[in-house]
Parts: sequence; structure tokens; C-alpha cells
Amino acid sequence: MPLADPAEMPQEFARAWAARDAAALAALFAEDADFVNVVGLWWRDRGAIERAHRYGLTTFFRDSVLRVGRVAVRDLGAVAVVHARMHLSGQIGPDGRAAGPRSTILSFVLHRSGPGWTCVSAQNTDVVPGAETHVAEGGTLRPRDYRASDRDGDTGPPP
Repeated sequence: MPLADPAEMPQEFARAWAARDAAALAALFAEDADFVNVVGLWWRDRGAIERAHRYGLTTFFRDSVLRVGRVAVRDLGAVAVVHARMHLSGQIGPDGRAAGPRSTILSFVLHRSGPGWTCVSAQNTDVVPGAETHVAEGGTLRPRDYRASDRDGDTGPPP
């Protein structure tokens, strides 16, 4: 479904999310689009994007609310990059209880073709307050901030 303006992408994505309509969500994407989720799962076409979102929207995201925050658009002519702060609440945790709210930044790359704009790529990144990177420790990633001392005694990078 081509959009008249690339700035519409975050709202249309959230609208399809709210309707639990994975087909409508996937229709925002080109047939050969890419989507990378918050943990690095990479879906390589519209069908994979639809299947992944159908699964999430009918299970652990079935009661969730996705709100659009600040949106920035960089129109490069036939291509536009859209960044949107997104706020998610109502996710169901693995134990079946409500998970806490979280924020992400969704980055969309749209291409102008014919009557409008179609998304060719999306990247969703969790916002981790108080951290600037992840560090692999003991087989898991831990958010870390090198800018100041932390409770574990780290003092940041050498001078």
C-alpha cells in the first residue's frame, strides 16, 4: 500500500499494529523489503514480515499498545529515511504476566515509486536508558555506559 507521504509510515505501522492486522502492516513494505527487529532477527521479504508480525500480534503482543512519539523525516528525493520514537506497553512476558513498558526507535527507509512511497527496510532498536552500548559477558549482552563510574566499580575507558 503506497503512502502519499513518508511521514505517514510510523502512524500507519501503529494503526495496523492496533488492529492486529499483520497483512495491513506487511502491505506497507515492498515485496523484497527487509525488517530487523530489536534482537536482530532479520526478515527478508514481505511474507516473512507478515508471518513474524502475525505470530507476535496474536501471542505476546496481543494486548499491547504501540504509540508513536517524535518523528523525523529526511527526504532524499526518491528515497526517504524516517525515524520514529515508539512507545510499547502491554507486552506479555514469558511467564504470562504483563511486561513493563519500553521505548524503541523504528527506522524506516522508503522508496518513491509510481503513486507513492513504499517501505524497503526497517530497523527497530530498543532504547536502553543510561547505557551507550552492550557488552557480551558470560554469553549474554549487558547494557553498559563507559562515560561514568557504575555500581560494579568500572571507571570507564582509560584517559
